[in-house]
Amino acid sequence: MTYPVDLSVKPDVSAHFDEATNTISYIVKDPASDHCAIVDSVMDIDYAAGRITYDHADALIAEIEARGLTLDWIIETHVHADHLSAAPYIQQRLGGKIGVGDKIMIVQETFGKFFNEGTEFQRDGSQFDALFKDGDTYKIGELEVVALYTPGHTPACMVHVMGNAAFVGDTLFMPDGGSARADFPGGDAGQLYDSIQKVLSLPDEMRLFMCHDYGPNGRDIAWETTVADEKANNIHVGGGKTRDDFIRFRTERDAQLGMPKLIIPALQVNMRAGDLPMDKDGNPTLKVPLNRL
Repeated sequence: MTYPVDLSVKPDVSAHFDEATNTISYIVKDPASDHCAIVDSVMDIDYAAGRITYDHADALIAEIEARGLTLDWIIETHVHADHLSAAPYIQQRLGGKIGVGDKIMIVQETFGKFFNEGTEFQRDGSQFDALFKDGDTYKIGELEVVALYTPGHTPACMVHVMGNAAFVGDTLFMPDGGSARADFPGGDAGQLYDSIQKVLSLPDEMRLFMCHDYGPNGRDIAWETTVADEKANNIHVGGGKTRDDFIRFRTERDAQLGMPKLIIPALQVNMRAGDLPMDKDGNPTLKVPLNRL
């Protein structure tokens, strides 16, 4: 499938790094208007204390208000397992539509069972305002965006291409970081390799923006690279590494990894588009299934 790409369109990208979860959230502004989108917002949680706060989201809101921007979209690149989305909190203050890949329904079905959710938990993606299919387009002001389906890390991963900038979620890390794991329920190392190749088929000059960075070998945190740099230097897929090589490496590597520390709360919240689950009395409450992961 051929996707529309216009490298002459250069959106303004403002990155916000969350040290607690090593997540980078973005404000992406249409260069032709005062409209913008947020990609992969973060809600703060003190899991040990059971306390939710919104400092990271408030910083995004403050910048948008200070710049006089209109928020059109709040985009989730996938259902994150390592941080909680602040999408509803931001939407209540600034408006905008919450969008995610349409394969969210697979994630909801899988983890609806995992968390023993009742029939009141809808598994049809209706918690989100828009569900994107591969190749779907939408607009931020006058900026046309195309959503690319990139499963492998999770079944619902998508890359969002906005002019000369692509927001890759967890499909790729910086070249010295390699790639994300593929062993969560619904993940698949072969699919992830194929999805990475789809991203690397974009023009060499395409800017790529990461959702996470961990500063391998003590380097400073970074979040922007290019297709050309990834093709040449990515330690997991660059330099002509084969699909079989990647599957072998990724499978062996994933078997050694522990679970993300926030996976239990993150999945419950993010499969609801950032809303908090409630107990029978209407109090925000998280479940901790035992011996399931």
